[in-house]
Amino acid sequence: MNLNDSQNNQPWNRRLAKNIQDILRWLHPGLGVKRWVLVVFIGTTFLAMGFALFVLDVYRQSPDTWWLPILSAASLQTLPRLVRIIIFVLLGVGGLSVGIININRSILGPFIRPGSQVVDSLERHRAKKQGPNIVTVGGGHGLATLLRGLKLVTRNLTAVVSVADDGGSSGRIRETLGILPPGDVRNCLAALSNDEELLTQLFQYRFSQGNGSLEGHSFGNLFISVLADITGSFENAIAESGRVLAVYGRVIPSTLENLVLTADIAEADSGKTIRVEGESQIPEVEGVIKRVMLKPEKPAANPQAIQAILQADMIVTGPGSLYTSILPNLLVPDISAAMRSTQALKVFVCNLATQKGETEKFTCGDHLQVIENHLRGGLFDIVVVNDMPPQQFNSRVKGVEIDPQLSVKYNVYAADLVDREFPWRHDSSRLTEVLVDLLAERTGPLII
Repeated sequence: MNLNDSQNNQPWNRRLAKNIQDILRWLHPGLGVKRWVLVVFIGTTFLAMGFALFVLDVYRQSPDTWWLPILSAASLQTLPRLVRIIIFVLLGVGGLSVGIININRSILGPFIRPGSQVVDSLERHRAKKQGPNIVTVGGGHGLATLLRGLKLVTRNLTAVVSVADDGGSSGRIRETLGILPPGDVRNCLAALSNDEELLTQLFQYRFSQGNGSLEGHSFGNLFISVLADITGSFENAIAESGRVLAVYGRVIPSTLENLVLTADIAEADSGKTIRVEGESQIPEVEGVIKRVMLKPEKPAANPQAIQAILQADMIVTGPGSLYTSILPNLLVPDISAAMRSTQALKVFVCNLATQKGETEKFTCGDHLQVIENHLRGGLFDIVVVNDMPPQQFNSRVKGVEIDPQLSVKYNVYAADLVDREFPWRHDSSRLTEVLVDLLAERTGPLII
């Protein structure tokens, strides 16, 4: 039995009360409906006045018109004037409300989820539009996981992503076409998509072996690359791609310069420090990463990213690859400077698991110490860390532990953040709930 069948089986008085309640919901503050109801009411009033004047004019010219007795009966002239006014007002308001609701259902019905009402979707849309201004900083699958949860809370969402990727499809496109790598941007756009399942699958589709020069490329990367050529810039290509996917929020590169990520790594065998160039090559070297750097050393930040950070209510850094997703953003001087200047609540979300080639045997404190070694401390207000030991890790992956003394140096919020299906990843809804609670403690309850 669906929702409509269940409502039809209710007693008439309950159905009437429910319908009246649904009609009154259209008058709730913040929906932006009342002003248009008033416009429709004024327009209908003038239309009724015009029709009444027409009838009076016809009556004066021909008092014995045959349809006047019918009109007289329909106007309830046998009843007292006050009673007639009340009846006609109720009929007018009721008819107008039912008409508007059913017109909305007819127009918007195909785009509303089954069992849901237009006013429900409108309330959710308005709530998200008035939601907190949240900026995320990072890249890779960790950032995409975070965005899938946050898009259910607010439309005022900005993802500041790294452009240091030089591997796989993104690296080939970057080398061939000379544009910024679209991979992390594509993942974020797909994560922010408005439940457009087919389009998201299309955007993430990767050509398999046997497709010639297309082998290994994702359709989304090629799509963004073509749009960059058509629109004249990588930024415009991202914006147009967002419209196609109907995304909740924006995706912004941290810089528009062509970055190369380099690292000094102490080799595991010899202990000798070597310099490795290229984001994709860094995790492949057996050893300990001592430091990562950008080339050019001080790239100019994307002005849109700076503006978003300075206007944010909350800035969330991570989860994501520490050396190859998070630091490439923070090492852009104006990005880290803007984060220090903003009044936003700054949160660092620590990874659930260590990462081969980057953070093997790392604790949460080790992650933060690496960031402090590259930048001055005090960049984050709160550290969010998982306190539920992830299970089902394979032998090469280890969960990130919480240092016993971590809370002495940082404000730590520990919670169960494990995705039960993929225990090496964050559960997007659990993580979002924690972040919303932290922001609410600072700003007061949020309208969600």
